[in-house]
Amino acid sequence: MVRALKSLRLLCVAGAVGVAAALFQPLTAEAATKPAKTVKAKKPAARQASAKVKADRTTKVVAKRRVAIVNPEPARMSFGQLYGLHGATDPLDLKSSVALVLDQDTNEVLFSKNSQAVLPIASITKLMTALVVAEANLPADEVLTITQDDVDTEKHSGSRLAVGTQLTRGEMMHLALMSSENRAANALGRHYPGGLQAFVAAMNRKAHQLGMNDTRYVEPTGLSSNNQSSAHDLAELVKEASKHEVIRQLSTSPEHRVEVGSRLLQFRNSNGLVRSGSWDIGLQKTGYISEAGRCLVMQAQVAGRKVIMVLLDSAGKYSRIGDAERIRKWVTTELPGSLAVSTAVKTTP
Repeated sequence: MVRALKSLRLLCVAGAVGVAAALFQPLTAEAATKPAKTVKAKKPAARQASAKVKADRTTKVVAKRRVAIVNPEPARMSFGQLYGLHGATDPLDLKSSVALVLDQDTNEVLFSKNSQAVLPIASITKLMTALVVAEANLPADEVLTITQDDVDTEKHSGSRLAVGTQLTRGEMMHLALMSSENRAANALGRHYPGGLQAFVAAMNRKAHQLGMNDTRYVEPTGLSSNNQSSAHDLAELVKEASKHEVIRQLSTSPEHRVEVGSRLLQFRNSNGLVRSGSWDIGLQKTGYISEAGRCLVMQAQVAGRKVIMVLLDSAGKYSRIGDAERIRKWVTTELPGSLAVSTAVKTTP
């Protein structure tokens, strides 16, 4: 009996040891890898997926930024650039693709560059607008009103003259010539006898009378690129306009204030040379639309001469001013009183 109990006890101990040994036995390769793979693989996969989403988003953002930086919207080229006129060189290294310098008294051509090219003339148009108004002898004190018809729907340019603004014809003409005010110029045309259509016809008729055969006008502001002319034609326009004291005075006024309702608005001349005080300018007009580039026409006293300058399609914001300064220096230093000798430079391709 005692022996049997001892045997049973030994069997129980052996069984327990066997069970314990079985429990603590190393796992097989398959059993060991499954739990590890399941538990440890889920987190990295989720992280990788999240990281991939973030990377994709970042790539898209960077790609968008790269497109915006590397592929900006190209600037609109001027007609002069499209025609290749900027490829012409000249001794003065002008940035304007078209230039003409005349002695007003002798009609001598002092300098010429692509002067026969016909290009948009932007707000140089307003010089003809003023000439037609001046020669119509319309009352300068008549009050004109800015209407919705004067709002620019072509270039969508702004204006300080709100719809409903009332100014005299003289004030409208002043702002059109001095500050290149588009709504004022259009209002001058609308209030011409017969309206805007009759006014544009008068502009073209005057151009024909002056022998400006390269010139065409379709509206009085210069916002349309269909207003076109050549440097030679514009020199004739400057000569004719300079005969009118009112155009000379208004175009060279440094600044002007006008009462608009309860407000007092101050306007400045669009030509910085007028405000510089170092020039003796008798008449001037600036102009700019993208198709025309930066333009400038002037009549000024230079080295004892009455000189007419026409600069069209200048490439930079201030380059037409720089070109005028180069021309003045050249006339002063290279042509001191030499009125009889022509030194015209013709570089027309």
